Amino acid sequence: MSETEDIDMLAAEYALGTLPAAERAAVAMRARSEASLAAAIEAWERRLGPLAETVPPREAPAGVWEKIEARIAEGGGNVIAIERRLRRWQAGAIAASAIAASLALFVGVREFSPAPEDKMLVAVLQKDAQSPAFLVSVDLDKRQLTIRAVAAKPEPGKSYELWLVHDELKTPRSLGLIGAQPVTVGPTLASYAPNVIEDATLAVSLEPPGGSPTGAPTGPVLWSGKLLQATQ
Repeated sequence: MSETEDIDMLAAEYALGTLPAAERAAVAMRARSEASLAAAIEAWERRLGPLAETVPPREAPAGVWEKIEARIAEGGGNVIAIERRLRRWQAGAIAASAIAASLALFVGVREFSPAPEDKMLVAVLQKDAQSPAFLVSVDLDKRQLTIRAVAAKPEPGKSYELWLVHDELKTPRSLGLIGAQPVTVGPTLASYAPNVIEDATLAVSLEPPGGSPTGAPTGPVLWSGKLLQATQ
């Protein structure tokens, strides 16, 4: 893997929220001084921005705001200095500057909030790090799958079919067709065990109209990606 590919993949994991807390903090520190990493993170945040629309909003528990204000007051100058440094490498991007403006608030909410009830998984279905075709989110508690088109375009006279791949299943299992609309809400995953869903790979094949006639992929597999835990 080249250095450029390594930076791009690291930026993708950072934007997706799949890095452990310590590694995420280290990447954030690197991005302040490495323009290439900062630019890659910004690019992935723009690509993945629509994924946030599929996650329902949460109300902060009572008392969180007071605790955040107290922590900010304690940190005072440090918070201001950090915010200034973040803004230097995020300047010029509206979405990124919004992230910078709310960074301290987000960290405080996550620190003082109880563990969320819903467990979200995400996957980027792509051919390589530069070609994301679909974004997939899975609410594991509800076993609900949502697919959002990023760069994939409809193929005249063909259908895109989504497949669930896991060693325990022996063969790929169809999750149905991906619609032509920007967002497709997939079928329930209730028939699959949580451990299978959490460790699954998703793939998209190009099939005849209406999908595979055999119950297995018959056309080329164009994009794939592994489901990963989204950091809350």
